[in-house]
Amino acid sequence: MRRTTTIIIGAGHAGLAMSRCLTSQGVDHVLLERGEVANSWRTERWDSLRLLTPNWQSRLPGHAYQGDNPDGFLTVPETIEFIAGYASDINAPVETATEVLDVAQDGAGFAVRTSRGNWRCRTLVVASGCMSIPNIPDYANELPPDIRKLSSKDYRNPDQIEDGGVLVVGPSASGVQIAHELRLAGRDVILSVGEHVRMPRTYRGKDIHWLMDQSGLFDTTIREVDDVNRVRRLPSPQLMGSTTRTTIGLNSLQCQGVEIVGRTMGANGPLLQFSGALANVCRLADLKMNRLLRTLDDWVESAGRSSELDAAYELRPTSVPQVPRLSMNLKDRGVKTIIWATGFHPDYSWLNLPVFNRRGQLRHNGGVVDMPGVYAMGLPFMRKRKSTFIDGAGDDARDLSNHLAHYLAGAAADAA
Repeated sequence: MRRTTTIIIGAGHAGLAMSRCLTSQGVDHVLLERGEVANSWRTERWDSLRLLTPNWQSRLPGHAYQGDNPDGFLTVPETIEFIAGYASDINAPVETATEVLDVAQDGAGFAVRTSRGNWRCRTLVVASGCMSIPNIPDYANELPPDIRKLSSKDYRNPDQIEDGGVLVVGPSASGVQIAHELRLAGRDVILSVGEHVRMPRTYRGKDIHWLMDQSGLFDTTIREVDDVNRVRRLPSPQLMGSTTRTTIGLNSLQCQGVEIVGRTMGANGPLLQFSGALANVCRLADLKMNRLLRTLDDWVESAGRSSELDAAYELRPTSVPQVPRLSMNLKDRGVKTIIWATGFHPDYSWLNLPVFNRRGQLRHNGGVVDMPGVYAMGLPFMRKRKSTFIDGAGDDARDLSNHLAHYLAGAAADAA
């Protein structure tokens, strides 16, 4: 059995940021990665995807984007190169092709069983990602077997999709981008819309992420929100990284010819039922977007930045059909493929520790898991609004590595 003080499970950007900070703390550790560094970017992304965050926001502890296009958006190969380059630069102790099979408590530490042997450690960092298992609704089992079903994790490009109509279920970043790409390829596309976060790519002449970064909104902490569980469940905003900084949303998709329908509620063979609340859902998304833009306007005025920016303006409300469609026979409509862009949840099947709530979610407070010596990285709004981004991993890793080091020091003092 091999031994180390800390095991980090996952060698994506979050795990690597933690590795860099543990090295600074003098804590010996190893990262266990089931594939290669940045594995999910190598195996689970569609071809045309770009980061939602501008290049200047690609920042990790001791490492940042150094190219000549700070306002651009990294492609999938560029993102892999950025993360893999970081691992090399910090000389991260990564054990690749090492799948974690089981983690259990072992005295004052943890026993970790892997596909390449067993480990023992004093502390554990779960950085295996929050997008492991697609959230496929139960009614999917009622759909005809000859209609092809894919998750957004399986989608690669329009050539992969057979001729015929496509229903994309889910209006967040993945759903609207996939619907946009398929429609550009000439496909008949229907988008099923539930709760979503509408957001312009640019506002007042600046990228929306620049405004949120400069105003401090991305640094909002879990202590500053009324209901942290609610904000952690919010879908990703309707944003797209592109060379033209295009704003994507339900209005632009409808202009392309995409039909929008309400949230898919159930299925009876090829017959789908949709919610009639589409107008209300879109109205609420418009309201929240306008509230965000007014908050940014207030910051611009209070910070004396008005002269640097364009004037404030209103965005057009979301257009919705006057009479909402409540059902659709997929075969009559010619739909041959359904793409589930309905989010994901983590895979913790290997984590045999009493650290889960009744919903199977990891119990933690800002990444400090409800078990001494266990930490998490890379979860939504984990410590700050930006926690899920590459840019947010650094602050979280610095805080949590400090907490981990103090935990080890306290344990050592108790044993002395």
